[in-house]
Amino acid sequence: MWNEKKQTSPPADSGRAVGFIIFFLGVGTLLPWNFFMTASQYFNQRLTAANVTANGTSGVTTEDYNYDSWMALLSQLPLLLFTLLNSFLYQCRVTPRLRVALSFIAILLLFSLTAALVRVDMLPDTFFSVTMATIWFINMFSAVLQSSLFGEVGLFPPRYSTLFMSGQGLAGLFAALAMLVSISSNADQSSAALGYFITPCVATLGTLLCYLLLPHLEFAHFYLNRRSADSVEATQELLSSTEDKKGLNNNAKDHEANGKFIREQDDNQERSSVLDVFKKIWLMAACVTCVFAVTLSVFPVITVRVQTVYTDIPAWDKVFTCVCCFIVFNTMDLVGRGAPSLVQWPSKESRLFPVAVLSRLVFVPLLMICNVQNSRLTVFRHDGAFVTIMALFSFSNGYLASLCMAYAPQLVRCKDCETAGSLMTFFLVLGLALGASFSFLLGKLV
Repeated sequence: MWNEKKQTSPPADSGRAVGFIIFFLGVGTLLPWNFFMTASQYFNQRLTAANVTANGTSGVTTEDYNYDSWMALLSQLPLLLFTLLNSFLYQCRVTPRLRVALSFIAILLLFSLTAALVRVDMLPDTFFSVTMATIWFINMFSAVLQSSLFGEVGLFPPRYSTLFMSGQGLAGLFAALAMLVSISSNADQSSAALGYFITPCVATLGTLLCYLLLPHLEFAHFYLNRRSADSVEATQELLSSTEDKKGLNNNAKDHEANGKFIREQDDNQERSSVLDVFKKIWLMAACVTCVFAVTLSVFPVITVRVQTVYTDIPAWDKVFTCVCCFIVFNTMDLVGRGAPSLVQWPSKESRLFPVAVLSRLVFVPLLMICNVQNSRLTVFRHDGAFVTIMALFSFSNGYLASLCMAYAPQLVRCKDCETAGSLMTFFLVLGLALGASFSFLLGKLV
């Protein structure tokens, strides 16, 4: 039975502590992907140096490990596989709280392993294999973490989901700034890399502690406890509330009305099949797949190879990739994600929307003809051209992806919004995986 003394109105979020924690949790979910992607220069330089040392002389042709392409692919495949197995994992007896805590601990241990390997000399093949295995497992746990936290945050009012998404958007910028600080320091390369990978260890530990604190806050406790209230209890509460307001008596007429109410509630729980929902949102699903496939096909595999024309300025040459590739991308992507709150154009019914999505294909050749190292296709040599193209490329990624994710639920009934969201998440990840696969080919073309 529903406890009549149970609190029915939410307490205040004192000091906005819950909002801050949920924002911080959003940052924590995407740290693995962003820290390994932003560290592209470190891993490529170490693999090259280790390969030259192993071969004995710098004149020996070294193997190209395609770190950026493999990193992107092995980061997205676990997320794609987890999305396919989502229903199975949710049927397990492992509670969301335990899944989140164990995922944070596993990510912390894997980040710690990566930091420790900075000081360990390894053969290139061994180092590459260990790094790829770490990327696979850390993103597998990140997928479990992200999905579980989406469910937890969904119990709160909608604005907390917005805070969570904003935190995810800032994760990339956080990783880029951490890299900028490490390479701008006077420390040697090994110490700078160690400091860089210690940063996510500290951040992940802090995020875990914040998550463990969350249920002890009165505001969070109120919403998290809603999981234990099933549909029968909710129906009884609504019926009780109706009786209190209208002064109904337990006569035959009231029982008939209540029975009709319960039947209507049961009817409202019926949802369309996945196929029926997909038929309504297929265009948005195709669009979000295209957006991220285009993005991951050239970022970061092509963009990290663009070099500055001001090679005679050592300080700028040292931070060029971090600033013009990662910081510009993550900043403009974040701006693009927030832009739909101000303007939403084209509309979901407009034929211009898929045209706008397909028009992003122009960024693939545009970035390939920038000042890519050892490329024969270079047309745009100046740094300004690359920064301008990157800014438009990243803004359009964030803007159009956000519109796709916002428009899809509007095309179905309220009861099918959850199914639509799950399908859109799957196609988003599918786009990332396809883009990572295409990056192998594009990387060879330049």
